[in-house]
Amino acid sequence: MTAPSREVDVRGPRFSAWVTTVVLAVVLLTGSGWLLAAQAVVFAVGAFAGLRYAPYGVLFRVLVAPRLGPAREREPEAPPRFAQFVGFVFAVVGTVGYLLSAPLLGAIATGFALVAALLNAATGFCLGCEMYLLIRRVASPRASTAA
Repeated sequence: MTAPSREVDVRGPRFSAWVTTVVLAVVLLTGSGWLLAAQAVVFAVGAFAGLRYAPYGVLFRVLVAPRLGPAREREPEAPPRFAQFVGFVFAVVGTVGYLLSAPLLGAIATGFALVAALLNAATGFCLGCEMYLLIRRVASPRASTAA
């Protein structure tokens, strides 16, 4: 799912988190399962194809980044891609909830994704990225003892 050698401009995922925050807030206000399904597709592209191909990543790269100047800081792509995968899972659960007449499930799943996106957008703290790093630390000792 990830290309470990790829790096991304740290401003890109944060920009994407702002756009995602707005989309998820609109979903919560309207209860639109179809808008959440579209956000799930955005998450899926970022998680499975890479941040370079994710719609908000393209928007950042083409319209925003040229106005900001060159990146001063880069980060490995793997943690934000994992975060996109986590967002995808929550968006799919929320979409199922909204579209199958379980709006509470839809709202709860969307709310969790919204909190994570807003946290990243406002502070730069990526909850999914931290989960990725924690999972890698926990899995690494097991992998080395199994060999």
